[in-house]
Amino acid sequence: MKVWLLLLLLCFPALAHAQADEAKIAAAAADIDRLFHDFRQDSHAPGLVYGIVANGRLVHVKAFGVQDLDRQRPVKPDSLFRIASMTKAFTALAILKLREEGKLSLDDLAERHVPELRQWTYPTRDSPRIRIRDLLTHSAGFVDDNPWGDRQTPMPEQDFNRLLAQGVPFSTAPGTRYEYSNLGYALLGRIIANVSGMAYRRYVETRLLAPLGMTSSGYAVSEWPHDRRALGYRWEEGRWRREPDMADGAFGAMGGLQTSATDYARWVAFLLSAWPARDDPDQGPVARASVRMLAQGSNFVNLAQRNGKSGPDACKQAAAYGFGMRVAQDCDLGLTLSHGGGYPGYGSHVMLMPDYGVGIFVFTNRTYNGGAGPAWDAAVALKRAGALIARNLPVTPLLADGYAAAGRIYATGNILAARDRLAMNMLLDNDADGWGRRLDALRGQVGACRTDAPIAASGNLSGSFTWSCDRGRVDGTLLLAPTPTARIQELKLIARQP
Repeated sequence: MKVWLLLLLLCFPALAHAQADEAKIAAAAADIDRLFHDFRQDSHAPGLVYGIVANGRLVHVKAFGVQDLDRQRPVKPDSLFRIASMTKAFTALAILKLREEGKLSLDDLAERHVPELRQWTYPTRDSPRIRIRDLLTHSAGFVDDNPWGDRQTPMPEQDFNRLLAQGVPFSTAPGTRYEYSNLGYALLGRIIANVSGMAYRRYVETRLLAPLGMTSSGYAVSEWPHDRRALGYRWEEGRWRREPDMADGAFGAMGGLQTSATDYARWVAFLLSAWPARDDPDQGPVARASVRMLAQGSNFVNLAQRNGKSGPDACKQAAAYGFGMRVAQDCDLGLTLSHGGGYPGYGSHVMLMPDYGVGIFVFTNRTYNGGAGPAWDAAVALKRAGALIARNLPVTPLLADGYAAAGRIYATGNILAARDRLAMNMLLDNDADGWGRRLDALRGQVGACRTDAPIAASGNLSGSFTWSCDRGRVDGTLLLAPTPTARIQELKLIARQP
């Protein structure tokens, strides 16, 4: 009962800030279904399931193919898939939860919580010691280890102890570059266990999964009925080969989670509910402010092409690795958080669009078959269909007051008409006579303007607007000063033709 009550409470903030047009999502669903249907066939995946989360819930889910080639059991929304490196976001949020509780700091040296690291030999004399933050952002100096790391999931804890005691070679000095490291996330799993006093998997299952109602998710795949599991396969030499199941072990924190589409949709809805920042009570297992930290990328930003068929024709993304998520600014989709999952027997991908409150995810049961292309193509399809609606920021009383003052300035042609609303720099940057000449010229060009048009807030203290005028229009921006009275520090007015 408590779980369902929590789920309802989690939905209310998302619904209050709903941004997606569900009717337009439904209208676009057939074309998006075709994207994933064709991807499954072309990539030789036995089975696939994908979902679209919007307005705090799973609004569309579609399954194709089979869970098990021998018994031909169809994939369903409740079928269980390993999601590989998409697990890393759960590990990152577990660290952020412990930080929230005051049990660790992101700038703690990792060796404070994993004593074996204290004897490690660093690559240079001036190398900094590894911090928790470095592990989260793959900048701890470890070598890219996808081929090796994916097979380490079942490593016994005793073997991991020996590995840590021996030390590992570094690829670079910590804090100098991004290099994807499964070993780094296995270390985060050990930190979670040592700090919380319980096994990593138990901490995530009891502190994150259970409160979100993710009752079909966990790390020990053998604990789940065989008939519910999507079995993993490799496509090799023109035929499928069964991949052996890997048990939970010391590297589970980097990629061992198993979940279903219906369960994972709850996770996606919870993450998206962290945007925008607001006054609503926090009802989730982790505070919204901590969830938003997943988007805090490292300093190692790169230019990247968007995944999918639209990528080559799109402007490049500015991308970096955040905390368990790849963070990018996309010229069409805004802020995006995404992550792929590649694993023996499985592939997956998730992409979130916090500006719109929409997420898309896909699971397959074929080795390293992630589905990033159709996931991003689906997002672009939703954008083109008009299903993604940009979130409008509220206009604060301070911004409304400053905007009214801007209207008085234009209507009178006199900057001093709002002298009590001007920050101290305004008349130093351009005196009253100079402002008078600029306003006279502007009014002579476009005439009287209707200054009651709404202002579009870009923040609590800034916004843009367009005024319709007798002979054209005026585009303007307003910026208030960071002082208690928040007076106008900048006002830009530009004449435009009709």
